[in-house]
Amino acid sequence: MAGRLYALGRWAARRRGRVLAVWLLLLAVVGGLGAGLGGSFTTTFSVPGIESQRAQDLLQAKFPAAAGGDARVVFAAAPGSTLAGAREQDAIAASLRAAARVPGVIRVTDPAATGAVSADRTIAYGDVLFRQIPDDVPHSAKDALSAAMAPARDAGMDVEFGGTAEHPVTQVGGPGEVVGVVIAFVILAVAIGSLLAAGLPLLMAMVGVGIAVLGVQFVARFVQLTNTATVLALMIGLAVGIDYALFIVSRHREQLAEPGSDLHDSIGRATATAGSAVVFAGTTVVVALAALAATGIPFLAAMGLAAAAAVLIAVLLALTLLPALLAFAGERIRPRAPKPSGTAGRSARRAPGAWGLAWAKLVGRAPVAVLLVGVLGLAAIAVPAHSLRLGLPSNETQPVAGTQHRSYDLLSKGFGSGFNAALTVVVDATDIPAAERAPLLQQLRGSLAKDPDIATVALAVANSDGTLDVVTIIPRSGPDAPATSTLVHRLREQDKSAVSRAGGTLYVAGNTAAAIDISAKLSAALPLFLAIIVLLALVLLTLAFRSLLVPLKAVLGFLLSTAASLGLVVWVFQEGHLNGAFQVAAAAPVICFLPVLLIGVLFGLAMDYEVFLVSRMREYYEETGDAAGAVTHGLARSGRVVSAAALIMATVFGSFIFDSDPIIKSIGFALAVGVLIDAFVVRMTIVPAIMVLLGRRAWWLPSWLDRLLPNVDIEGASLPQAGSAAAGSAAAASEARAETDA
Repeated sequence: MAGRLYALGRWAARRRGRVLAVWLLLLAVVGGLGAGLGGSFTTTFSVPGIESQRAQDLLQAKFPAAAGGDARVVFAAAPGSTLAGAREQDAIAASLRAAARVPGVIRVTDPAATGAVSADRTIAYGDVLFRQIPDDVPHSAKDALSAAMAPARDAGMDVEFGGTAEHPVTQVGGPGEVVGVVIAFVILAVAIGSLLAAGLPLLMAMVGVGIAVLGVQFVARFVQLTNTATVLALMIGLAVGIDYALFIVSRHREQLAEPGSDLHDSIGRATATAGSAVVFAGTTVVVALAALAATGIPFLAAMGLAAAAAVLIAVLLALTLLPALLAFAGERIRPRAPKPSGTAGRSARRAPGAWGLAWAKLVGRAPVAVLLVGVLGLAAIAVPAHSLRLGLPSNETQPVAGTQHRSYDLLSKGFGSGFNAALTVVVDATDIPAAERAPLLQQLRGSLAKDPDIATVALAVANSDGTLDVVTIIPRSGPDAPATSTLVHRLREQDKSAVSRAGGTLYVAGNTAAAIDISAKLSAALPLFLAIIVLLALVLLTLAFRSLLVPLKAVLGFLLSTAASLGLVVWVFQEGHLNGAFQVAAAAPVICFLPVLLIGVLFGLAMDYEVFLVSRMREYYEETGDAAGAVTHGLARSGRVVSAAALIMATVFGSFIFDSDPIIKSIGFALAVGVLIDAFVVRMTIVPAIMVLLGRRAWWLPSWLDRLLPNVDIEGASLPQAGSAAAGSAAAASEARAETDA
């Protein structure tokens, strides 16, 4: 592989104008398609086959009026007053009459008629039902609904909005992301030591993210995607785009620092060595993200494929456009030679990084102590993960200043915490004789009313032909409470059997039930997905390093860093610690798909650092046979770059922590702490300690397996020596072969 990448890098450098033109053309075409023909994104998470989704599909087919989007308008009296006065009631009635005239609205409920007023008469609500499903309700209709509430606001009332049609839209490219990019550039400049060289990885990432995000926008025209897919593609694409380019640029400048080094040979050599690590690491990220499709959950598979496409684009850019830009930069990117100071000065200039060397020696002096401290420390951080609970974000987790959060608080204050956990019982009575439907429904309502965990049972609402009935129930506990989940399972087990005996079918649906169903589906898929990831890591790393113990150590380290990351996520988001610092609106269960997403993304990124770090160790070991020296050399040579790459990734991910969307916030936090833990604790500390303890045994591979495995040569061992005549001949031959193949 190294030989082919060497030829590709030199070819891209020689054909730099054409390579640049092709990428600019691709960016323009994809940008035009995404901006001009882009589709829309959904804000709901649906999973075919789960009970709540079957009920929703049934409602949409047989009772469209009950499947449309709804906006719950919450009225709160001014301090010291109530809603019982004639002025307040007239204002509410006028506002709701105006709401009924909003395009797309088919029904409006008045709290004066439905009794939807709190016991102290300070809070009331009315429901506005749209003809369209939640995702299809236009923003113009939501704006018109807000404007319709002017009479209530003029009367001194607070008006807030909740409901399925009022879900906030996730925005891409906020100020936090801009700050993250600026910090990433500063880290690049410090790590590389050149503003020009630091700008190249950033430029690579911008081009890659532009193509990926606009491409996802275009694909959304044909495939249903959640709005989180775009943000994930941006997040992953930006992080790996910078890191992959950083690996190659750093290797290029390291080679140019050697006396007599040739510019184009160095470009090809950097593409062959660091580029091989990029290809291998990028492949693991792509496969890991694409493996999200194995969960059987379409929205998660789409998110994984969108992010995988962003990573693939980043790899292709690093192997083609980056060598071209390095050729454009020419000698300006070569490090300045220090002033001559004798032999000692020349030796110092060629010595490995001082920080990495000092750290390697420290780990090597006490590997057992370092290993124990690292493992036990991460195990302690992982302890909260044992109490992990999964769910979907409710309005409680929306920003405190947002109308969704305020409406949630008002409804909880006025009607109890269970009011925001409403469940919908759907009875398909198609096969039940018409004369038996009413008695059966009355019996069902009576059974529900006797349940100690149910606060209210609403009157049943039937479709036009009476074959479908909908009963709304209000639990006593909130949407995220374990008691609510228990109630849903009990209703499905007990009351479903009575309806089934009569020939009908009962479903328990609604947002709360959907969150419970999706969480259960993801929990069931997690073991299979984790097994796929572990097996993938063992196979790929065995192929890369021709060792059995190195892959095993890498997988164990990955599992440890994942557990520690989940522990911190539970500690902050579920248990509520440091909520103020991270602007978390409320403690709540962890987003149900976050563990699967974290495993997929963190696995790929962990393998990035593993490959880049251990490949330098193997490169030295293959040359010298010195196992202990290989650890020191690999950490000294790669420590600075891996540290910079991890800090850049953590900065990019961390910039999303302050996003208003609770899903993006938790994903950004999980990935940021995961990268920091895996890079600095696992790869830079635990891995060297284990490698020191294993010694030459770390590179052991059975002879029969060694014969079976192909030699992928990610260290560039097959390349000729730099600066030799053979190098020039080999370069010319490689370029000739590349042009012939092309």
